Amino acid sequence: MRPPVEVSVFLLSLLAPGVLYTMNNIPAFQEPLPILGLGMVILGSVLLLLLLAVRHKTKVDPLFYVFAEFSFTCMVGLTNALEQDGFISGFMSFYIKKGEPHLSTAYAVMMSYWEGVVHFILFLTIIHRMFTGKSYRNLGLLWVGSSIAHQIVLIPGVVIGKYGSNIRPAFWRNIPFFLAPFWAASLLFSRPTEMPVITADKVAAEQKKSLLSRPVDLLLSLLLLGCMAFSVFRGFVVLDCPLDFCFTYIYQYEPYLKDPVGFPRVMMLVYLFYALPLLILFIYGLTTPGCSWMLDWTLFFAGAMVQTQWCHIGASLHSRTPFTYRVPADKRWPVIALNVLLAAAPALLALRCHNNPAYFMKPVPKGQTNDQKKKD
Repeated sequence: MRPPVEVSVFLLSLLAPGVLYTMNNIPAFQEPLPILGLGMVILGSVLLLLLLAVRHKTKVDPLFYVFAEFSFTCMVGLTNALEQDGFISGFMSFYIKKGEPHLSTAYAVMMSYWEGVVHFILFLTIIHRMFTGKSYRNLGLLWVGSSIAHQIVLIPGVVIGKYGSNIRPAFWRNIPFFLAPFWAASLLFSRPTEMPVITADKVAAEQKKSLLSRPVDLLLSLLLLGCMAFSVFRGFVVLDCPLDFCFTYIYQYEPYLKDPVGFPRVMMLVYLFYALPLLILFIYGLTTPGCSWMLDWTLFFAGAMVQTQWCHIGASLHSRTPFTYRVPADKRWPVIALNVLLAAAPALLALRCHNNPAYFMKPVPKGQTNDQKKKD
């Protein structure tokens, strides 16, 4: 009897630390080009083993190979995080020296924890649902939001930050991991949105309510406006705004924003140029009935914001961040509260949209509600 596919993926992923330990103890594998070449061979071998694991299946979703391959790299990330924080040793030192030195930064450590725990659990759950005939689209949208946000901060951050002058060949293995989430997103968004069955009367009744008669939506709109203001403010701060309150904030509240690693600056610019327009659209969706796209895009956005804020908050407090760039002890709680709110608001919005989606469903044509049909 064959084990479930998700069990096979889990066991295959557990090989990652052993591979790293072997490479760390063989000098021939510790030069820049051999690291890149062997890394690609290992990923190719993992793909071959995955093909063998599902060869008895008549039809396999192509996204399975993405999720399963990423599961293997999740264990690489978790191994890196544990070693950088001193829980284990002897696995990653060769890769940090000759592969990707930026992985020793506080931001990369927090990112690795997120991949090794949250993404790994998501992948196993998705694969389980995939092979039991259950929908995984919503979980997939959470992951693509998280993964795309991770990549568009990581790669530019490395290039423009202090590690940009020390890019090794192994860095380019990020290219397929950058492209794969976009491909997955295109497939997931092209599939039908998961809509619950709601009566036409209920849809019509919800869509007649103004924003003032929907207190939850009103509160969410105010939270989103706050997120917009905070995103604009921090965007100006990292762009060296000369105003006194910008100067005060970056030096007395979040000095991590000027950390030369580059990641916080890129993240704030991503918020300013990408998150801000989405926040505006979400406020529009909360005030205009029938915006069914809210169900998908709020999930995508929630995954992105929770991931980036986890990395940002953790890195601004982590011991691997130089003391001068950490959040000052006397300002810690207000700064953490603002950053947690920036992550919580999109998550609460996504939860609201999926718990009661009637307001966001396509408007019912006049004369088509059940009550009106009865009168006719």
